[in-house]
Amino acid sequence: MSDQLQNIITPLTYQLGGLSLDDGLEMISRDFVGRTTFSSSFSYEDQVITHALLSRRLPVKIFTLDTGRMFAETYSVWSSTNDRYNTSIKAYYPNQEHLEAFIEENGPNSFYASVDNRKNCCYIRKVEPLKRALAGNQVWITGLRAEHSPSRHDLQQLEWDEGNQVIKYHPILHWSTEDVIDYIRKYNVPYNPLHDRGFVSIGCAPCTRAIRPGEDFRAGRWWWEDAEKKECGLHSN
Repeated sequence: MSDQLQNIITPLTYQLGGLSLDDGLEMISRDFVGRTTFSSSFSYEDQVITHALLSRRLPVKIFTLDTGRMFAETYSVWSSTNDRYNTSIKAYYPNQEHLEAFIEENGPNSFYASVDNRKNCCYIRKVEPLKRALAGNQVWITGLRAEHSPSRHDLQQLEWDEGNQVIKYHPILHWSTEDVIDYIRKYNVPYNPLHDRGFVSIGCAPCTRAIRPGEDFRAGRWWWEDAEKKECGLHSN
């Protein structure tokens, strides 16, 4: 099955070329009925895609990864999104035994102590739950944008995720920040108010801060680490 999925990426990319957000999502959801899922962190980008999916009632499953250490504002926009679209976004949680053992051995804030500790925390709270969420699916829709990181500039809208054995689809990869904000305002989409306070990339509360003028998009994530090490394992790019 994985070979078959990889072989259709090129023709699918050709078919998606030039399609709008709505048309692209409709095509993917139609071609992979029951096998398409979308992961939301309730960021600006993810709220754009959520609106596009739910306002048109496309058959795509939406889930989030509740790490247990998210901002109160994130839970609030999760709730307001459920209310606005009359939906119930499914949550995946860390494995209880693994998390308890990790905290007992290392403490609740050990991610500040070393990159290895932080990556182990990310794996338990995000990567392993993601694998459960993606199991049985063929397409994983994401809110990745090229502006977010230099390593994402060369991404294609469709790519193969070897670790999770799914096609990744980035429908707003080439949108600018202004495009995203304009969409949010146009359709009055619920969004995380932390964005108004300088938070660009919003993750776990202990690991996220607002960025300063002139700083890189990712400067607010794991700011105590060297730039080249700042990834959590959800996306290899």
